[in-house]
Amino acid sequence: MSIKPPFTDVDIKTQDGGFYKDNSLPIALISKSIMVALVLWALVFPANANGTLGSWNSQLLEVFNQFYIVIVGFFVFFLLAIALMPKTGARVMGTPGEKPEFSNFSWFSMMFGAGLGVGLMVFATAEPLGLWGSNPVVVAGEVPGNTPEALQSGFRYTFLHYGFHAWAIYVVTGLSLAYYAYTRDMPLTIRSALTPLFGRAMNGVFGHIVDVLGVVATILGVSVTIGYGVSQFIDGVYAITGMDWMMNITEGEAPTPGKVGLIAGLIMIMGMSIISAVSGVGRGVKYLSNLNLVLSLILLMTFVIFGSFVFAMSTYGSAFVDYIINFVSLSFGSYGPQSAADFAAALPADAQPLAGDLMAGATNAWGSYDGFVSGLEGDAAALPPETLASVYEAGNQGRQFGWQAGWTTFYWAWWIAFSPFVGLFLARISKGRTVREFIIGCVFAPALVCFAWMTILGGTAIDLEMTGGADGAIIGASNTAKLFVTLGQMLEPGLLSALTIMCVVLIMTFLVTSADSGILVMNTIMSGGSQETGIKHRIIWGLILTAVIGTLIIAAGENNPMDALRNAMIIGALPFTMVMGLMCVALAKALYRDGKREKLGQVSQPAE
Repeated sequence: MSIKPPFTDVDIKTQDGGFYKDNSLPIALISKSIMVALVLWALVFPANANGTLGSWNSQLLEVFNQFYIVIVGFFVFFLLAIALMPKTGARVMGTPGEKPEFSNFSWFSMMFGAGLGVGLMVFATAEPLGLWGSNPVVVAGEVPGNTPEALQSGFRYTFLHYGFHAWAIYVVTGLSLAYYAYTRDMPLTIRSALTPLFGRAMNGVFGHIVDVLGVVATILGVSVTIGYGVSQFIDGVYAITGMDWMMNITEGEAPTPGKVGLIAGLIMIMGMSIISAVSGVGRGVKYLSNLNLVLSLILLMTFVIFGSFVFAMSTYGSAFVDYIINFVSLSFGSYGPQSAADFAAALPADAQPLAGDLMAGATNAWGSYDGFVSGLEGDAAALPPETLASVYEAGNQGRQFGWQAGWTTFYWAWWIAFSPFVGLFLARISKGRTVREFIIGCVFAPALVCFAWMTILGGTAIDLEMTGGADGAIIGASNTAKLFVTLGQMLEPGLLSALTIMCVVLIMTFLVTSADSGILVMNTIMSGGSQETGIKHRIIWGLILTAVIGTLIIAAGENNPMDALRNAMIIGALPFTMVMGLMCVALAKALYRDGKREKLGQVSQPAE
């Protein structure tokens, strides 16, 4: 019995002439309209935009926090199952016997630079240090933060946020796109990944919506990445030059990049990115990616030689084992908000009449037990210590939800919003790879490198604080300045200056790589999957991306310039998360039916 051939006749109508020649007019106009509306809203009504985005984000997380956590756990196990299947894993994404387009070195360097380059530069020290002080184990009151006892749990969640889950998000999108593009000769665009489920419906309005969701998610994901990267770039320039005009300098607090400095850095970085994007993936992105990897290795070797390498490697081994042991609970352990009624019901009898006064402090994920007790007043403060301990324990679910929504879910939304860009880019550079090679090469290999990066850089920072050498200087620095402060604690002035300059160059090239790759990906979607896109549209999307980042930074509060970007990104990631769930179902169906066709000796042909 034969099986019906797969639907492959994806027809994305593009313009034959005019300004939008070779572009899909509906995708281009809808995407640009959404982004222009966001820019105008943030520019004309900045306070309203910032407040509304924050409110929407809070409401969304109350409903969808658990959905974000569980679906990302599903992505990891879905890819693991595909890789372990002998025939499925061995399938080549291309014609039989086709060789990969790029060498392993260039493939890995482009993958690494596009996927997590900026994130690793910003958070390699900030993430382990932050989680050392606050993670679910610390929040539950089981161990105190910033102590040797908190080291294991701190790296457990560091590995969670930058490990197999992060890369699995990218690979779900990338594998779906690459499989259809190179085995079925379909357009390299988001809608192709849903054709096994919806067939010809993807040629109409539904297909346009799916592609637009991919473009919007890409813009917001890349925007957050560039926003954090520019912030660290300005911190580095300040460390070299001491130019105060770029910074917010408040007495008694660590300097942080100001809005003027951020906008100036943004314009510079995006100008370079547009120039690189115009040169195309074969030249600009490839050469910058190779440079990124070389400079990254130099930075890593600096920490190996001058940092706490033995401490880092022992931490790597123990943390990895702990991560694997807790892998399933990390993947699916999710929390919803704690209601006032549930909190009151869990209180001791003598505390129940004061539930309204106790709940805010007991469910505050960013506080501590001592802070909770010291903040009480009146009758609440007079409660006996054992009652207050029970009250704090009763608020644990609320604290866990607040922590997870503010930290893990933020990362999952960030990686999901980033996944159309990274996934499509991974697909673009992976023609000729097998399915198993793609999954192992793009999930497990880079994750292990990320673990090493985090333990060597972050472990050195923690060791300097634990041994008293840093005396709180690294913990007290802003997240984007922690790398430079750590280098300052490690190196003599002459070598420090050279390494700081190199780091600024590395941050800059990572930013340019991320931005120009994002611009190329947006234009690929806009042109119906074409890998050669018009120069003028690359420039326009570069300018739109600059405007989105700049106006949302301006709209945010002075002390938290990334807030509006973060909130917009989490909101924009949710619809694409649902698209990714459908991608998994579609890919499972396609792999199963293609396997059946091979058994029956059928050659896949486009449906009539």
